[in-house]
Amino acid sequence: MADLSREEFEEAVADALDAIPAELARAMDNVVVLVEDDPPAEFGPDLLGLYEGTPLTERGSWWAAGALPDRITIFRRPTLAIARDRDEVVAEVRITVVHEIAHHFGIDDARLHELGWA
Repeated sequence: MADLSREEFEEAVADALDAIPAELARAMDNVVVLVEDDPPAEFGPDLLGLYEGTPLTERGSWWAAGALPDRITIFRRPTLAIARDRDEVVAEVRITVVHEIAHHFGIDDARLHELGWA
């Protein structure tokens, strides 16, 4: 099990976000990325990330300005539990961030598995 402080983990998430291509980052709309220690109980203790919101592909005229932002949450403890060291944490955070951003763009888990981002 890896051991990163909350601050170090948040830096890894920030680095993963910084690595997103600029054109993709600019296309993200009304989304916030958060770090939490543990996932909600209803999802089980092993969840690494969670996208909550309305994917861009499903937003229509009904989706109005002023809507609450979509949320991408990256979970620290489950990520640390599956990684042996800092390098593995950084790699897993990058995969998880990309995976959850893909959901924001309307890409489902099946397609992400096909692309190797599951």
